[in-house]
Amino acid sequence: MEEIDASVEQTAPVWAVFGDLMAGLLGAFVIILVGVLGVQMELASTLEAEIAKREAEEQRRMALEKALAGPLASGRVTLSNGRIGISGSVLFALNSDQLQPEGRLLLKSLAAPLAAYLATRNEMLMVSGFTDDKPLRDGNHRYADNLELSAQRALTVTRALIDDGIPSSAVFAAAFGPEQPVASNADAAGRARNRRVEMAPVPRTKRSPGNGEANG
Repeated sequence: MEEIDASVEQTAPVWAVFGDLMAGLLGAFVIILVGVLGVQMELASTLEAEIAKREAEEQRRMALEKALAGPLASGRVTLSNGRIGISGSVLFALNSDQLQPEGRLLLKSLAAPLAAYLATRNEMLMVSGFTDDKPLRDGNHRYADNLELSAQRALTVTRALIDDGIPSSAVFAAAFGPEQPVASNADAAGRARNRRVEMAPVPRTKRSPGNGEANG
């Protein structure tokens, strides 16, 4: 009888250790499972956000195409990745920031659909001026360089759009000069493509309360 009791006493600690080991393994498995599920949920959330972003971009593109259906059909403007492009030769004479009659009429035809588009969205219109990389003609002292010329052209287009009905709070000008070319500047055809004005809707920046615009 005493021998049986001694055997039971020796076996009990072994089962206790085994039970602790199994509990530890089960706890580790649960932790790993929770981690895997967390990663899967995060990936699913990221995928849903990316899909929603792409759908929003597609809807934005379609809305812009619809608003500009007339000018796009005529071939006077281009639309690529949400950027509306107009050849510089349509708008301006070489080395000038004065709108040509054809360019003025084109901007007038764009103003109404763009204003209607912007009125339904929390976006602003960025008007960007670009040039080729050739230095300005000798004797042209009105502009310091191509960057200044592109700035004046962007401002001219911006003012024209405001005059034709786009709220001044919904449009702004930007200048890039010879930066960001869309073609090689090695030949005349490429330089002509680089002399352009682009317009692109961009999200409005959030302003903190009381951080208004300066008067000028």
